[in-house]
Amino acid sequence: MVNRLPGRLAAACLVPLLALALPCRAQVDLTNLDRDMAGPRAQVAVLGTVHLREMPDSFDPASLDKLIDKLAAFKPGIVTIENENGEECDLAARHAAKYGADYCPSVEAARKATGLDAAAAMREANRLLKTWPAQPTPAQRRHLAALFLASYDRASAYVQWLQLPASERRAGDGLDAALVEQLGKLAVRKDETIMIAARLAARLGLARVHAVDNHTGDLIEVPDIKAFVRSIEAAWASGGATFEEFKKREKALGVAPDLVPLYRAINDPQALRALAEANIVPSMRAQSKEGYPQIWVGGWEIRNLRMVANIRETFREQPGARVLTIVGASHKPWFDSWLGQLQGVDIVDVQGVLE
Repeated sequence: MVNRLPGRLAAACLVPLLALALPCRAQVDLTNLDRDMAGPRAQVAVLGTVHLREMPDSFDPASLDKLIDKLAAFKPGIVTIENENGEECDLAARHAAKYGADYCPSVEAARKATGLDAAAAMREANRLLKTWPAQPTPAQRRHLAALFLASYDRASAYVQWLQLPASERRAGDGLDAALVEQLGKLAVRKDETIMIAARLAARLGLARVHAVDNHTGDLIEVPDIKAFVRSIEAAWASGGATFEEFKKREKALGVAPDLVPLYRAINDPQALRALAEANIVPSMRAQSKEGYPQIWVGGWEIRNLRMVANIRETFREQPGARVLTIVGASHKPWFDSWLGQLQGVDIVDVQGVLE
């Protein structure tokens, strides 16, 4: 891959590139500029996950208990999830012609209950979080949960809900009956952002989780979307035989009463390499007059880059933070690689966390 390099650095690469037809690599290594860093380095663990919605009907949330025990032992101060954040959802809602009216779940019920639109709810939630007490009252938790619901942040609302005593999980302080019903339904929703991330954050006493997904850069605009999809599927079908063997093993592990072995398997470097190669290699090799498979790869990279930037933003003001990011396993190789290039950041071997 040819790196896009600015100014004189790009010019310096031009002659050898033309003469030798060789790719030009970055000539300045930025990865060790933090070698004399003062203070602690951030510790970032990336947990690749299955999407729980795809688990069989027999799935029991209790099978995640030991996994959550191990993640809690890592003691992250920040937990990120693969959901779109409120700012992105608000942007999409204001540009429905581009992103679609259903880009994010509706917050209309929460807007009615709180009297706040998404932008106002986000501002108020952020204001409260700046001085959030160590021991919030039930009324404070209910109020913040309502603000999160109005901010497209259901997972963080559920974090607050879980930290309420059972007797205090009721309407009031911005939560009406409709919102209480929403929160109750989340308890049985097969979703790793709820059943892993929110449960973990509540157990650790965190105020919220951080949504870091982003689809603004992989909204592919092509003349024939059906042909685009067919082209991508054909490319994927041409490769990935090794990956299919890993998938068979994961399927067997997915019905166990303890899912820690499953998570060890999907975070195994060999499985992750097979997954990355199955996604990218056949797409880059595929012959397409329109270049559709390569266009898809471009969107995939943009999405991952923006997600990594969003993760970095969560601990920008916290050098030395301990961060756990929970994301679909297909993203993990990109996260590990790009997060590991950031200054003052160490990537934690998540296999060690899962031991």
